[in-house]
Amino acid sequence: MSLESDRDAILDLTQKLLVAITSGDWDTYIVLCDESLTCFEPEALGNLVDGLEFHNYYFNLPSPPTSAPVQSTIVAPHIRIMGDVAVIAYVRLTQRFNEGKAVSSSMEETRVWHRQQGKWKHVHFHRSPAR
Repeated sequence: MSLESDRDAILDLTQKLLVAITSGDWDTYIVLCDESLTCFEPEALGNLVDGLEFHNYYFNLPSPPTSAPVQSTIVAPHIRIMGDVAVIAYVRLTQRFNEGKAVSSSMEETRVWHRQQGKWKHVHFHRSPAR
């Protein structure tokens, strides 16, 4: 594969991952993620989370009866490919309908992908509120 096609694949996989997260699609999420996924994120309260169990909790929460669609947009992605490792850093804008009005939020995200047996797997991420 070329460097450009790897970059395109990482951007596409990251968008697919975000759609799985916002739609609660656990089956797609576990296909994209390595079992040993690690992360730092606000929900982990400063702790390094290891594995998928922590994330599964959020996928299992009940949806509101009239849940409106949520949209995530990747802004200004920077992708670096280093052999079988890829890093993508970007700002994620999330739009949702909450209490009768449209609300947007932003997070700074870095995601690490590792090519395993010819397929990219999500192995680590760090999310922080954008300032």
